[in-house]
Amino acid sequence: MEETISYRVYWMIWVVLLVLTLIMIGIESLSLSTGMGILVLSTAMMIKATLITGWFMHLKYETRFIMLTLVLATLLTAAFLVFLLIPDGIAAHRMMEYPR
Repeated sequence: MEETISYRVYWMIWVVLLVLTLIMIGIESLSLSTGMGILVLSTAMMIKATLITGWFMHLKYETRFIMLTLVLATLLTAAFLVFLLIPDGIAAHRMMEYPR
């Protein structure tokens, strides 16, 4: 049985998403180390993805199996895409170290 969610909840989540987006944009102007910047951005992205999938895509009402399947598929796809980009990253890094 689904519970009825008011529009107020959706607006509050939207405001949280907006604040997180502004924080992510503002990270560039702060003097954070690269590792700390990546940590803050990654954390904000995970929180945003959880809020969006849970509330706006209504996955919080689905069974655990469906949620785990979607999370696993997303992580595997992301890992595969990163794996495909690694050779380009290595080549770009070498080009920066040893320009022609």
